[in-house]
Amino acid sequence: MSKNHKNGYYNQRIGAMTVDMVLSEIGKFVHEDSNSFYRLVIGSDSQIKFSNGLRETDFVTAIVIHRVGFGARYFWSKEKIKRAPSLKEKIYTETTRSLNAAQELFPKLERLLAKNKYDLEIHIDVGQNGPTRDMIKEVVGMVSGNGFKAKTKPESWAASSVADKHT
Repeated sequence: MSKNHKNGYYNQRIGAMTVDMVLSEIGKFVHEDSNSFYRLVIGSDSQIKFSNGLRETDFVTAIVIHRVGFGARYFWSKEKIKRAPSLKEKIYTETTRSLNAAQELFPKLERLLAKNKYDLEIHIDVGQNGPTRDMIKEVVGMVSGNGFKAKTKPESWAASSVADKHT
């Protein structure tokens, strides 16, 4: 599996990983200190690039398990598409990718994390300052309508910092 893989994840320390491997690593990290409070955070970002005169877009989704006050581990997936979507389409695609990851992982993660010991957040790369401000209500509504807590800039670090690092 390469760093550009649609159906898998990657971690700097471990390398290419399946979803089950990500879940296992999250479980190990949580069991190292079962008394701590955790935040499971999912965020996506994208970047339009030029390659051989053509525009293409890298979409990256990051999954972060944060032991509040005591560090974190993260995993990311990357997908390249051979076109450059509009800003609105990019933001919707990023939000949908984060929701899809949350919906895939959440049922399995409930078994790994004690219900009263973690929060699940989806970080969206939109904010009050800039061209995405008009989309905040729509994408926050997408996330909260699916039962997840949404965070936007400047609190959406999983999207704007972690995922962005790999676009």
